[in-house]
Amino acid sequence: MSQLNSGTPYGIALLRLGLGLMWIAHALLKLLVFTLPGTAQFFASQGLPGALAYPVFAAELLGGLAILLGLYARQVSLALLPIMLGAAWVHLPNGWVFTSAGGGWEYPLFLALASLSLWLLGDGVWSLRRSARLTLGR
Repeated sequence: MSQLNSGTPYGIALLRLGLGLMWIAHALLKLLVFTLPGTAQFFASQGLPGALAYPVFAAELLGGLAILLGLYARQVSLALLPIMLGAAWVHLPNGWVFTSAGGGWEYPLFLALASLSLWLLGDGVWSLRRSARLTLGR
């Protein structure tokens, strides 16, 4: 295998930055739009414990910040994966398009795959604490 393209670490960093921002936005949606009590009520309507909304909010917000800053971004991405897979499962009956009533499942699935990709690739450049580097051909 050949050496990594010199732009690869920057591409990984852009993935990390975008993913961190999206996790933060997902958390803030629960806080500012739906409210945490409203999110808890939604969780309960889906057969999940309503109180689960609060640690999910905290995990999304703190995890998003960690990913954005590059603090153990790989490990955090992997730890957050079950949240987005759960969201995809909840939205599965609503269909493909996330703008449909109740939201579709493609956006949570995309975020889950992006999180998995970041876990596989590493942190990229501009991270406060690199958890691993992608090395090919060595």
